[in-house]
Amino acid sequence: MRDVAMPVRRHGERHRSSRVGWLRAAVLGANDGIVSTASLVLGVAAANAPHSDVVVAAVAGLVAGAMSMAAGEYVSVHSQADAESADLERERKELHADEQGELNELTAIYVRRGLEQKLARQVAQQLMAHDALGAHARDELGISEITVARPLQAAFASAASFAAGAALPLIVTALAPSNILIALVSVTSLVFLAVLGAVAARAGGASMMTGARRVTFWGALAMLITSGIGALFGISG
Repeated sequence: MRDVAMPVRRHGERHRSSRVGWLRAAVLGANDGIVSTASLVLGVAAANAPHSDVVVAAVAGLVAGAMSMAAGEYVSVHSQADAESADLERERKELHADEQGELNELTAIYVRRGLEQKLARQVAQQLMAHDALGAHARDELGISEITVARPLQAAFASAASFAAGAALPLIVTALAPSNILIALVSVTSLVFLAVLGAVAARAGGASMMTGARRVTFWGALAMLITSGIGALFGISG
């Protein structure tokens, strides 16, 4: 009976660590959008400002916050990208100047990770023959496709997620009657934060309850302090 070659099925694994870049920026942006806008609304409302002024403050907070998040994230992540580029350029020069030394260095790395000296040498030689800079970037510098800095992507994700988060308390503020505005914005914002924390934790593989509690606690604290300051200024006025 003739052997029949069975088709090889590729086992595609999806790891949560591949989401770390955009997930961090998105969660940070949405959380900041909800907390800062809701806190701003509560502070202005607690100072007895007219309803129209509270809405204008919320809109201004959304726009300013989104731009601030985008700029801050871009600058921060671009600094990481600059550092990575500098390290890669230095590694490129070292490979050109002392390839044998770099081979020994890569071999030593694999030995420390548990490979026998001979096998580690063979692995290092084959990886360097295929892509020397890529091998050193990954195994010596810790730079990979997952961890590489992407400034524009991070900036866009932060701005978009901030705007999406800020839009939630803004909509509630615009629709809520003045006499229950503070209570309604407070409650709905805490619900939004709890949902965000749970979803973020689920996407990252953590406990949804823990994620919800963590985000809600800090959001409630920020809103409480801000509304207290607004009330203080309202009384003083």
